[in-house]
Amino acid sequence: MESDTARGTEVGTAPGRGAGNDVAEHAAVGRIPLAVVVVDRDGLVSHWSTGARRLFGAPKEDAVGRSAVDLLPVSGALPEDGDTAPYGAYAAYDGLGPDLESSLDGRLSYPAAGRARLTAVGSDRVDVLWWAYPLVGPGRERLLVLAADAGAMCHEGSDADEAAVERLAPGFALHTDFPGAEELARRLPEILPSMSVGESARIVAQVLELGYPVLEFSQNDRVPVTPDWGVPRRAERKARRERVARAAASGEPVPQGVRDEGEDLEYVAVRERLEFLNEVSGRIGTSLDLAQTILEVSRAVVPRFTDVAGTYLREQVVAGEGFHEGVPDTTTMWHRVALEHTDEPGRWDDVVPVGEAMPFPAHTPFFQCMTTGEPVLVPRISEQMGHMIASQFEKRDIRPLITNRSMLVVPLKARNVVLGFMILLRHPERVEFNDMDRVTGAELAARAGLVLDNARMYTYQESVAETLQDSMLPHIAPRMSGCDIATRYLPGTLLGRVGGDWFDSVKLPGSRTALVVGDVMGHGLNSAAMMGQLRTAVQTMAALDLPPAQLLRNLDDLAQRLGDNYLATCLYAVYDPIVGELHIANAGHIPPVLVHAADGYSELLDLPTGAPIGVGGVPFEAVRVRVSPGDRLVMCTDGLVEVRGEDIGVGLATLCESAAHPAASMDDACDTIIRALNTRGGRKDDVALLMARLNGIEPEDVAEWRLALDPLEVARSRAMVREQLHVWGLTALADSAELMVSELVTNAVRHAHSRRIGLRLVRGDTLLCEVDDDDHTLPTLLSAGPGDEFGRGLRVVSTLAREWGTSRTGAGKTVWFELTLPRR
Repeated sequence: MESDTARGTEVGTAPGRGAGNDVAEHAAVGRIPLAVVVVDRDGLVSHWSTGARRLFGAPKEDAVGRSAVDLLPVSGALPEDGDTAPYGAYAAYDGLGPDLESSLDGRLSYPAAGRARLTAVGSDRVDVLWWAYPLVGPGRERLLVLAADAGAMCHEGSDADEAAVERLAPGFALHTDFPGAEELARRLPEILPSMSVGESARIVAQVLELGYPVLEFSQNDRVPVTPDWGVPRRAERKARRERVARAAASGEPVPQGVRDEGEDLEYVAVRERLEFLNEVSGRIGTSLDLAQTILEVSRAVVPRFTDVAGTYLREQVVAGEGFHEGVPDTTTMWHRVALEHTDEPGRWDDVVPVGEAMPFPAHTPFFQCMTTGEPVLVPRISEQMGHMIASQFEKRDIRPLITNRSMLVVPLKARNVVLGFMILLRHPERVEFNDMDRVTGAELAARAGLVLDNARMYTYQESVAETLQDSMLPHIAPRMSGCDIATRYLPGTLLGRVGGDWFDSVKLPGSRTALVVGDVMGHGLNSAAMMGQLRTAVQTMAALDLPPAQLLRNLDDLAQRLGDNYLATCLYAVYDPIVGELHIANAGHIPPVLVHAADGYSELLDLPTGAPIGVGGVPFEAVRVRVSPGDRLVMCTDGLVEVRGEDIGVGLATLCESAAHPAASMDDACDTIIRALNTRGGRKDDVALLMARLNGIEPEDVAEWRLALDPLEVARSRAMVREQLHVWGLTALADSAELMVSELVTNAVRHAHSRRIGLRLVRGDTLLCEVDDDDHTLPTLLSAGPGDEFGRGLRVVSTLAREWGTSRTGAGKTVWFELTLPRR
């Protein structure tokens, strides 16, 4: 609906009625149907009110976006006989100053007014009055045009003659002390619904500064013209009904003007309320974001339906949580989530700040609304009620903001559950809320409640999905043996926020580290759940120390058994910091980037692509890549480099370039990549990024020995360990290390078969000791009794070691433990 004065066509003082001195004495305000048109800087119509449609004949959908010169009355000849125009033809009328075309094309930088004769197809000529206001400021609006039908200035049955009407001339008051000045300032924002409150206020301020629109019908007499919005007051409707009843009782005919006016205004009021509701419905619910929906609901009613709109929601709704659907009580907490108003900026902020949570007592209109689920109408807030409401606000006097205002409290509910409510207030000077407003407010709140509930449920489900996904993503230690690791995860945008991207790192025997990045195709809870299953499988198979190609082969077999509904890509790399080598296999994933520390050169590693996990029956190949200390490996999912409508090669090139950029830390390096690739726009997929700086382990930090299958080697192993720890300056760890090495070597000598035993010490962030043999049976931690001969060795290791474990190898098994290095 366009609330532009389509109703209320009465004129405070009509020209030709009484002397001009009477007009000046009463300073009457002319209320006539105004057409309101806003023209942008390109000369195109950006706002076309219902009054403009009625006056000029063009519907809004055909007018907005068209050249204003084609739609408004400008200078030019009337059409010849037989010619037609889509919405009418226009011509200059009485030569009062410049014509409207001069304002439309931007030649005039000052306000102008005039008259034009409109000849609409199939109708008589219409005498059009117009006012044009150039607009300045940051917005797109360049010109505001007000127009009216001069014939509307005569009442039905007026004895004014044509000459009297011809003396009407639109003009401007150079001051704003007319009684109608405040009226226009209050009414004009109501007829600019497509603009924000701030833009409307800016336009109103300029109109009042440039000059108030008036009608002149003598040299000295002026009547300010203002729009009128709203239905006839109940007293006026009652008076008309009484006149109709008296006429019917006396047998006299009902005056035509009275009957038609009442029926027409009632019809227009209902129709425009429906238009208003339809327009509000189109403006809210454009997003499933709860915060955005709250703002849309609040801004849809200010200033057209109300002057102040405060929106309150249940605490659980704001938090995105579920809640008991029973009737609220005095302990229910309500969050003030939005406050829109037309008062001066900041007037409400300190007294009723957004974000405040509070309960409402049982004796308030708000409690009545939330418990009954029905609107509560307070025609005027009395001093007593204002004091009662203000008592809730400790140390804040809210009475000046609410007293003597009309109030309507409407519930925001969906599926018979009250989610919140809106407090609507009108200025004291504005017509108070009535029964029709109550019905309109209830319908508005019902539509807004459904939209809010949809956003709430989406937010709740999204929170559940993200919680699930966050629980599945690992918390990777920033330092592993011989490498530093940094990661980033970015959820997707719009409806693709929850996806199947993941990264991981797994500690392997021999100071090695497995680095993994994968991407389950698709989005949603099912993809996240599938991701969790695959990630768990990769961790399990990595702990078995399977070669990369074999691991992907087994993962593909598992995906086949889980079902054929999902595919996934995966990149699996094993870093050996002692050898200085990467062992990598790829299953349909984008290749990693290797940044060389020596010269800063970055390259995409050339790997066999392989098929995605889940295709089945496809072999996987692994390659070995030599690396140097300080090199960086960058692994990511395609959501980072792939943008709709752009070749993926552009993203990969950007990835290489940004990965090579110098950075103070690993986190800074990750942020540099994200900034370079995530600001291009168009990304909807989630992103997983893993970066590893391959520091390596120096040869002098590794000591290795081969032991024979002889019990005497146990003592020799203790001596070698003690001596090596002394060389490294770790004598404080010698006693514990000797004891645990003795237990592990003893077990190896007892269970090994034909090969020699390996013993290795590695000095890194911790002291790592590994003992390997050719027996494939993994030792287990046993509960040894007082008389048991075996079972105490691993108990000693688990007690003294910072961390310990066992894993199978191709030749047998490895048992290892770590000790924390002493502080230096």
